Amino acid sequence: QVQLVESGGGLVQTGGSLRLSCAASGSNLSLYVMCWYRQAPGSQRELVALITPGGGTNYASLVKGRFTISQDNAKNTAYLQMNSLKPEDTAVYYCCGRHRISGAEFWGQGTQVTVSS
Repeated sequence: QVQLVESGGGLVQTGGSLRLSCAASGSNLSLYVMCWYRQAPGSQRELVALITPGGGTNYASLVKGRFTISQDNAKNTAYLQMNSLKPEDTAVYYCCGRHRISGAEFWGQGTQVTVSS
């Protein structure tokens, strides 16, 4: 059973930066497509970014150029570097992993990011 634990959320001013971490246990992240989703109050959960086992990345248009997803297989941790934050980035951010063969998905508990104007 894979467990994902996010950290790094918090309160930041417009234009600031945060780095979210997603620490995995129970399996090797190199077997997974890792992703970050977010959910704002009253909104559906939306994909923010993903990274494939081969290192390919994909970003939502709203965050492209500002956010960077990465992972450190030695630390079994995925990251989301968020720069130039805007109030509309305020949401709970969730880390997820999808096994590249079985498709099994695992989710973290979420971490709150609040951007003040």
